[in-house]
Amino acid sequence: MFWTLELASYLEEAPWPANKDELIDYAIRSGAPVEVIENIQELDDDGEIYESIEDIWPDYPTKDDFFFNEDEH
Repeated sequence: MFWTLELASYLEEAPWPANKDELIDYAIRSGAPVEVIENIQELDDDGEIYESIEDIWPDYPTKDDFFFNEDEH
């Protein structure tokens, strides 16, 4: 499984929380690249509910990871 910011961005608006099947369905309906669907398919299929993209890709960068000051913009 290989995630990039571009691939993960296709799941930002997913209907969280969601299980694996719901995420696959969302990715297909939203026109996500096949790599996104393949990455989701590689997740364990134990009925787990994922609360956010961070549950799927723990290294997903958040706003806090970027080094800029929003007050300056």
